[in-house]
Amino acid sequence: MAAVRILPETLSNKIAAGEVVERPASAVKELVENAIDARSSQIHVDVENGGRSLIRVSDNGIGMAPDDALLSIERYATSKIRFDEDLFAIRTLGFRGEALPSIAAVSRFSLITREEDSDSGTEIDMEGGKILRVSETGAPSGTMITVQNLFFNTPARRKFLKSVNTEMGHIADIISSMALAHPGIRFRLTHNGKLVHHFASSSDPLFRATDVLGKELIKDLYPVTANEGGIAVSGWAASDRHSRSTARGIYNFVNKRYVKDKIILHALFAGYEGRLMKGQFPLAAIFVELDPDRVDVNVHPTKHEVRFMDQKQVHETVARAISRALGKSFSASPPRFSTFSPNLENPSNKSRTPAPGFINTKFPVNNTPQTPGAFHEPVSRYQEIGNRNLNGKLFKEQTKLWEKHFFGDLVVIGQAHNSYIVCQSEDGVILIDQHAAHERVVYEEIKTRAGDGDMQRQNLLIPETFDLSVREAGVLNNLIEDLDKTGMEIEPFGGSTFAVKAVPAVLSDRDIKPMIREIIDKMIDIGFKPGLTHAMDACHIIMACHSAIRANQTLSEKQMTILLNQLDACENPGNCPHGRPTWVRWTMKDLEKLFRRIV
Repeated sequence: MAAVRILPETLSNKIAAGEVVERPASAVKELVENAIDARSSQIHVDVENGGRSLIRVSDNGIGMAPDDALLSIERYATSKIRFDEDLFAIRTLGFRGEALPSIAAVSRFSLITREEDSDSGTEIDMEGGKILRVSETGAPSGTMITVQNLFFNTPARRKFLKSVNTEMGHIADIISSMALAHPGIRFRLTHNGKLVHHFASSSDPLFRATDVLGKELIKDLYPVTANEGGIAVSGWAASDRHSRSTARGIYNFVNKRYVKDKIILHALFAGYEGRLMKGQFPLAAIFVELDPDRVDVNVHPTKHEVRFMDQKQVHETVARAISRALGKSFSASPPRFSTFSPNLENPSNKSRTPAPGFINTKFPVNNTPQTPGAFHEPVSRYQEIGNRNLNGKLFKEQTKLWEKHFFGDLVVIGQAHNSYIVCQSEDGVILIDQHAAHERVVYEEIKTRAGDGDMQRQNLLIPETFDLSVREAGVLNNLIEDLDKTGMEIEPFGGSTFAVKAVPAVLSDRDIKPMIREIIDKMIDIGFKPGLTHAMDACHIIMACHSAIRANQTLSEKQMTILLNQLDACENPGNCPHGRPTWVRWTMKDLEKLFRRIV
């Protein structure tokens, strides 16, 4: 066994840096937190190459005297705590004295700072944690820190960095969260010399909230307020109409510190109970304020986690506040009428012109009572073709999973709970999930048509505009060319605003914006690169899910029969694109066992 030895200081500094500085966004977070603590009213962040080449944070804060500047780059040197009890009364964002030395240990580092009443400033240049020079310099009041070639001396960590767009996305998210908590500070973010975002200072927190969450939410953000037992809760909760497929739209703060806390997140969902579909996440910004001695912020090196002294009280206060806010919205979850109904006008369709000859895969709902032998007649060309061609070969000649028409040969008995098609087979009973089945049909059509460049689209007479966050906008900009192949024409409309000019005909009667947001969230999760096959397949799956018929939707017998024939034409009719089964079967033997006719 090797002898125990003390690690060299340079190596121990690198290890410590690894805990604090996980990626470029970690360095940005630490430096911006210091700038906020320095009582800055303006903070500029300039980044190059996703933070690999350059991170520069400039502020107009109080600055530092020469001796303080030198001490600030020493480990565990801080002006924010002095005694043990200070750890339980922390009101600043930084306090450990680790940020600057940790960043300097893994970069080429420069610090220029000047106090307002000083005639000159101090400049310190470092490389890999070693001081190269200290000099007097002219400088504006405040502090400017430059970090170049991050992880140049720790290549093992550098190789784990993601693409430039991904790393820049994390940085944009950090700045957005900081801006949300500090509306009185002006933030400016640039990347490779181009302005990414400018958050103007404002005395109205709602102005900053809509700037970060999206200006289109202004009418759907409900104020959250509560003050119970010394726990103050404020912020905004959006209507469930703006729900997301990931938690990226949730911003939780404790004493203005952005945190990823399970207690607050669970309380958030409790407040939304009965308003969100399964698998959906709300859009919200929640601020919890309480005495510092009732929360421990010294739990994790990144300071993203906290521990409450009164977890139950925090949870109940947040949940009640959100529930009350949504309750005052009169209808946080308005009645959802099926967009397939021919008797309901969809306002979003007024500007859409139909694409001639497109094979429509949707089913109009039968809104009239069903009587034996009287079924709602399908009206679309697709359904007429399906009615004539029971072989189900509707889009392309496809390889069949079964030689005979398995689904087409089933006898439709009816519909269970307006969600499952009940059928009789030669040797038992088949139950088909109508949403999963139609999702498979639409997915294969979209995939085939997109691959052949034959995707039909519908032009919008009036383009639909929508706002995105900085990170979302960056992803969509890179996605526009690939989405165009699916029939979706999107153009930048200035800043983080985009305009939809055309949509796939298969989605002609759907609200397109939630689908676009879900696609963006998915691309962020999987790491999108233009032309990436599996990324575009994920887009096709989301599009199919949004266009497929829903559960709890009444279908006529004829509509159900047509769907079965369409399913026969699929290459993989047994599963929806997400992998869920489209059908289950009970043989006569299974049924007889269930009823104990046989042992």
